[in-house]
Amino acid sequence: MWLAILLSAAAMTAIVGVRYLIVSGAFAAATRARHPGLYRGLDTQMRREILWSIASAAIYGVPAGIVAWGWQNRGWTKVYTDVHAYPLWYLPVSALLFLFAHDTWFYWTHRWMHRPAPFKLAHAVHHASRPPTAWAAMAFHPIEAITGAVIIPLLVFLIPINVAALGLVLTIMTVMGVTNHMGWEIFPRFMWRGALGGWLITASHHQRHHEQYGCNYGLYFRVWDRLCGTDRGLGDFAKSHARAHAKAVARGGGRGNGLGDTGSGGTGHAA
Repeated sequence: MWLAILLSAAAMTAIVGVRYLIVSGAFAAATRARHPGLYRGLDTQMRREILWSIASAAIYGVPAGIVAWGWQNRGWTKVYTDVHAYPLWYLPVSALLFLFAHDTWFYWTHRWMHRPAPFKLAHAVHHASRPPTAWAAMAFHPIEAITGAVIIPLLVFLIPINVAALGLVLTIMTVMGVTNHMGWEIFPRFMWRGALGGWLITASHHQRHHEQYGCNYGLYFRVWDRLCGTDRGLGDFAKSHARAHAKAVARGGGRGNGLGDTGSGGTGHAA
């Protein structure tokens, strides 16, 4: 039994790591195609982001692998496969419940991470990405990775959810985690401007968090930020990347061409 659990944890770690490399790599490639030069001078930062993210993959994979083994072999969790086990209307509701619960957990643990002691000990690793790139989605200190790794495995014991709806939640979590750090908007304008944009978090909103730290703590929705007075609107991509490029030039790193792109680059907001 213990060997099977260990193998499940190892397999899930590999899945999380490969998923990160594929998704972040794809969006980094999209950035090079859409905004050549946007990550210019950030090669050292991106290598650091990848190393921290690979370490985080193990931390995310272990509890996920244990819970997956328990679900398949012991009937743990409230994950179900029969789509008719609950009314069909519950499928989207369960996904929304997961997203809102995850967003709530993220908001409050994220705010706690910005207290002086935990910030210095752990969260500063993530904020070393200034500005963040598509590789920064999982660039966490192990302490912060643990706070993020436990929530979905915990929720599957509390909220019934179909396996397909859970897959959708994990897909949204992965895509939003990466695109929120890309440094430009890949989504249509209506998703980050106007009425809908006032409640959803995309790269523009999270960019402000990396600029000013003490605001915009949410992951998917702006509900908690707006309720708690920590919403400070959208960030400025152009200024953030201009500052990063100026620093890279000052330290002689403006001509790196590894993971970044040395072409002339745009820093516009929208795709």
